[in-house]
Amino acid sequence: MRIHSKGYNCEVESDNAFIVADLGEIYRQHLRWQTHLPRIKPFYAVKCNTDPMLLKLLIALETGFDCASKTEIQTLLDLGVDPSNIIYANPCKQGSFIRFAAEHDVKMMTFDNAEELHKIKRFFPNAQLVIRILTDDSKAIVKLSAKFGASLDNTGFLLQTARELGLNVIGVSFHVGSGCYDENAYVDAINRARFVFDQAVELGFNFHLLDVGGGFSYSHKSDVITFEKIASVLGPAVDKCFPSNNIRVIAEPGRYYAASAFTIATHIIARRIVRRDLDEHVPNMDVVQDETTLVAGDDHPSFMYYINDGLYGTFNCILYDHQIVTPKILMKGGKFLFGKTLDEPEYNCFIWGPTCDSIDCITKNGSLPELLPGDWLYFEEMGAYTISASTKFNGFRRSRIIYTTTDPHVLAILDDS
Repeated sequence: MRIHSKGYNCEVESDNAFIVADLGEIYRQHLRWQTHLPRIKPFYAVKCNTDPMLLKLLIALETGFDCASKTEIQTLLDLGVDPSNIIYANPCKQGSFIRFAAEHDVKMMTFDNAEELHKIKRFFPNAQLVIRILTDDSKAIVKLSAKFGASLDNTGFLLQTARELGLNVIGVSFHVGSGCYDENAYVDAINRARFVFDQAVELGFNFHLLDVGGGFSYSHKSDVITFEKIASVLGPAVDKCFPSNNIRVIAEPGRYYAASAFTIATHIIARRIVRRDLDEHVPNMDVVQDETTLVAGDDHPSFMYYINDGLYGTFNCILYDHQIVTPKILMKGGKFLFGKTLDEPEYNCFIWGPTCDSIDCITKNGSLPELLPGDWLYFEEMGAYTISASTKFNGFRRSRIIYTTTDPHVLAILDDS
């Protein structure tokens, strides 16, 4: 069935939003990591994006995995990941989940408090424990230290408690915050970790693992912190404070791998035309309205566009991950415009998601040429903390994922795995 309306073609289901996942971008990010941080093995943070093809590619690339729950662990085990390549990096765990980890030989797990040690003693006394320490995450978009991390004033007590319980602590982990924008935060955290390693020696532990967490930038843009800038200080700091090759070093990158590989395309399903300043009380407002155009007295209309994905779906990153998304035109008037800039006047616009909740606003200060229902927008860098937290609120479907690769090596890697 096909519906025609003023040049707007709508085949059944063909106007649903969709996501394009470029597996080649994930592969390039992995090569980038190996080039700049060869000593540090990435343990991908599964919570960032649980897309099965992303996970399968990372498995083929022989990364490890950072899991935060029983379900995440089960997902990786079902995909054939060896338990030794999983760290259960949630410092505060449900007892039955610890028992599950024990039953499946997932030994590495983090803690940051004495109560957790007693719980682990009960459910998994043979675990390989990693003490998570408090860091300065003031230079991160998403701060985590309010919830997790033992202060250096408390690490000695925790290690002594672990010793008294007969538990095996093997190393230190930290996290400088998600979306860290100051590379020196890693240097400070490395110094803190060295302090705890020295404490452990005095208590008779033989630490051999350092987990430098996440927070890594994925961007290549010169106006923001880059992965290369972080690596240029992190790598030398690790080598200086932990020169021994007997110390295994891992990290927990999430958005670094996932963010730039996913792009969402959304359909404009409706629009409203409003005054530019949205002030309903301007007395001299002279408007002319037909079925497609409403022009204010200053001839600068403002538009409200409604698209078929939103805050309850892929765009939840705006609410939970403090992300700012940028709309770009994919199709206008039936013309494919990906990567192009139109030489047309732009107007202020609101972009709303499809639900009946007024919180479902994607941007209030967009600037785009005039668009009509049936046109398409796209948003880049939508792979991190997006589809992993999307819902079906109001009965709207999750956006479908279409896979591609811009690097031919990916196909061979997946075929060999």
